[in-house]
Amino acid sequence: MADEDQFQNAVKGLIDSPGGVLVSDISLYLKSRIKLLVGIFIIAVTAGFSLTKSVIKWLIEPERLPLDVNIIVTSPIEFILLQFQISVSFGIVIIGLFLMIEALRKGVNNDAIRMRLAELELKPPKFSLAFITTIGFTIAFALAGLLYSWEFLTPMILQYLTEDAQTAGLSTEWRLSGYVGFIVNLALACVIGFQSPVITLLVLRLGVVTRSQISQFRKHIWFTAFVLGAFLSPPDPLSLFLVAMPVVILFEFAMLIDSIFKISKT
Repeated sequence: MADEDQFQNAVKGLIDSPGGVLVSDISLYLKSRIKLLVGIFIIAVTAGFSLTKSVIKWLIEPERLPLDVNIIVTSPIEFILLQFQISVSFGIVIIGLFLMIEALRKGVNNDAIRMRLAELELKPPKFSLAFITTIGFTIAFALAGLLYSWEFLTPMILQYLTEDAQTAGLSTEWRLSGYVGFIVNLALACVIGFQSPVITLLVLRLGVVTRSQISQFRKHIWFTAFVLGAFLSPPDPLSLFLVAMPVVILFEFAMLIDSIFKISKT
């Protein structure tokens, strides 16, 4: 019962915190810009759809496939549905980047966070050094996640799954949508997951939530990382672990960096 009361108090503290008010501000912003967001999404999906054929062709080249693996199409519409799926994923990524840039460029209408920015002598609007630096780190971590997925995670898991099937005497013929979707989902999961240090340091730096509040929810953050890993990665334990663990490690690294900076300032 005491643990339940403590959890409820922690949740109430989050709702009443600047971060909770910020969530309300974000929902109002989304409602006011829904037409613009839909327009950007449609343009991104259209542009992405025109490129998907070349991307799929590149992914199924023999040198990128494990040994003795054949790619097959099992229905007449599989290829075009796969193109649509990839282009929709691209559109979602573009919308996410747009919203993040808007938030960083324009700042927020939350008075508590504006006061925090004033304490840090940071200006919320336009293209400040903090804005450019944050965008730079965001792109760097996204590229790191993409590299981690393409160079390490994808080849290792595909090889493991292939050998596991072949040792059981099975022929390895993969559906086109399953193979390409596997790669795209892993890449997106890693790109999103590798943003955890940027997001953690931003919310701590701006005072959206306090360090003690994050510490209270540390177990829940770890659990959420594994839930998101299960949702974004292919449905096998190895993929889940290899997607979720970097997120947890980078989150803890961001907390460590925040501690070091606070110690150096005292």
